[in-house]
Amino acid sequence: MSLNVTMRTATTGMLAAQTGLRAVSDNISNVNTPGYVRKEVEQRPVVVNGIGMGVEVTAIKRVTDQYLQLASLTANSDAARWGVYSEYFDNAQALFGDPSSDTFFFNRLDDAYAAFAAAADDPSSSLLRSQALANVEDFLGEASRINTQLREIGRTVESRISTDVERVNELLSQINRLNADISRAWLIEQDSSGSENIQSGLVDELSSLLSVQIAKRPGGGVDIRSAEGVKLAGDGAATLSYVRTDSTRGYITARPAGGIGSTQAIQIPGGELRGLMDLRDQKLPALSDQLGEFVARAAERLNAAHNAASAVPPPATLSGRLTGLDLDTAISGFTGTSTIAIVDPAGVVQRTVAIDFDAQTMSIDGAPGGPFTAATFLTDLNISLGAFGSATFTDGALSIAATGPSRGVAIDEGTSMKAGRQFSHFFGLNDLVRSTGYTTYETGLTPTDPHGFIPGDTLKLLLSQNDGKPLQEVTVTVPGGATMADLIAALNSSTTGVGFYGAFSLDGNGALSFASTGATPANLSIVVDGTQRGIGGPSVSQLFGLGVVERSARAGRFLASPTLVSDPTKLAFGKLDLTALPGQPALRPGDGRGALALAASGDVAARFQPAGSLGQVTMTVSRYASEFGGSIGREAAAAETRKESAQSVYAEATARRQAVEGVNLDEELVRLTTYQQAFNASARMIQAAKDLFDVLVQMV
Repeated sequence: MSLNVTMRTATTGMLAAQTGLRAVSDNISNVNTPGYVRKEVEQRPVVVNGIGMGVEVTAIKRVTDQYLQLASLTANSDAARWGVYSEYFDNAQALFGDPSSDTFFFNRLDDAYAAFAAAADDPSSSLLRSQALANVEDFLGEASRINTQLREIGRTVESRISTDVERVNELLSQINRLNADISRAWLIEQDSSGSENIQSGLVDELSSLLSVQIAKRPGGGVDIRSAEGVKLAGDGAATLSYVRTDSTRGYITARPAGGIGSTQAIQIPGGELRGLMDLRDQKLPALSDQLGEFVARAAERLNAAHNAASAVPPPATLSGRLTGLDLDTAISGFTGTSTIAIVDPAGVVQRTVAIDFDAQTMSIDGAPGGPFTAATFLTDLNISLGAFGSATFTDGALSIAATGPSRGVAIDEGTSMKAGRQFSHFFGLNDLVRSTGYTTYETGLTPTDPHGFIPGDTLKLLLSQNDGKPLQEVTVTVPGGATMADLIAALNSSTTGVGFYGAFSLDGNGALSFASTGATPANLSIVVDGTQRGIGGPSVSQLFGLGVVERSARAGRFLASPTLVSDPTKLAFGKLDLTALPGQPALRPGDGRGALALAASGDVAARFQPAGSLGQVTMTVSRYASEFGGSIGREAAAAETRKESAQSVYAEATARRQAVEGVNLDEELVRLTTYQQAFNASARMIQAAKDLFDVLVQMV
């Protein structure tokens, strides 16, 4: 009996040593294999009836540290997020050019100001006029190009998001299939480390795409859950989908394995997907919005100076922009005075109509004025102009034309003001910079003004979290109540509007904006806007600049006036002088005061709406250009810093993980020697038992 015990002990020891040698051999041969985790043999003594009968191998396990693995996966997610963020934001920053170069985007506006200053010294020079217009065109064209490229980057980012989601689904399926292989190996006590290493590599790749929670399964393998705990893999693989529209923020949904259960939106706090979605939904639209705000204010200041001046000789017709308003509403709210003059080819005034918006009177050629109302403004203006001119208002645009041979129209803005703009400027009668859509969102509307939108039309809004997960979708119906206050009340309804998460408000210049007021920060998106202000008029989102589609397209809508481009002599470089004596010219050739005002327009304070990294501020266009350019550089530098920091943390976490999981040749050589000696010892025990058995046989 004792010889059998000896043989069993020696045999099990030899088998255990062989298993250990194979494990060490695998470790050494994979010392430089990426993702390989070293193996260790676990064994225990075999005891039968209190008698030791050798040893048995219970498992061959990978040497892992759960804490370091989780730290590495988290760091991997952060590094991937900020890496892709920095990559695309660098591309966006490069669109603006090198700040030290003459071609830097913000230098182009300075070139336009300088060209107007040069033209002021010689207003009759067609070359200087053409150069000034060319510089304005260059600035506006470059803004449009940058905006187009930003949108292209956005489309590239969106395509990459879809590709990443497809890859995530593949990884979840592969991880889930490997769970079955690992569980079978554990069940029959076989080596599953190969499958576990492959699975670990897939989990590492998955963590670079999105943040996940990893938990070991009791029977082998892992469970994968989203950040908030939604199961993605383990007992079947969930299917992820990317839900987005051009006008709303995107988010990720998970459909449970086998389609059992409801599809739900999941949180994506980290990983490459988070960085891409932040770029697509926040940073790139914010950059486009800020670019649009900057160009709009620069154009506004140029237009303010140009409307306050006149060409010499003045044009026969001044045609305004689309205001989106009816004339009654557009005229209401003006204060101060403004004067319309009809002049002959020599610049001598033929007729003046002085409009006093405070007293609501029109005076002709200095005579006491007759009364007018917003409803009768156009009729009274035509009566006042008489045979010298006429005014029309069509589709939201005001036009004033001179009647008679070679007569022209000039306007003295005086003290008139509404929504921060003077009379001619408000209607865009003599704009230098035109637009192909609505770009000025200070409408001048007040709560008591009629909103003008067709009752019964609907506006569908989506409220979402910062990460894109939807909070609520509401459909607002234009109310029967006629005023802006009624419309805002409908928008802010707590049942059919946004009242549960925020509120719309109308500022003193008629700009409509949404602010989150709920406990959960909410972002507003326009899903569908079926409203119209009058038949064929602008929608709510167009008139007030609501939603990412409207705001991000604004920078590409500006162009220099085609009329002026075709004939630079029509640039408004002169100023109407209403103090000129009768018979003396009120407009004189060589007057460069209008050109000087255009050159100085960048130094006139303007109120900028919140856009991009800047809130609502009042500053000059030139100062805003510096702030805007600096913010782009700071944002890119911050993204690079975050990327480098995250990559350093990931490198450190990976190094520590490798120190535990990786193969150390010195340690493996020690184990190799140990297993060799154990094998030899077991072999000698077998030989000794054989010799004893032979002696016993001979004795018998």
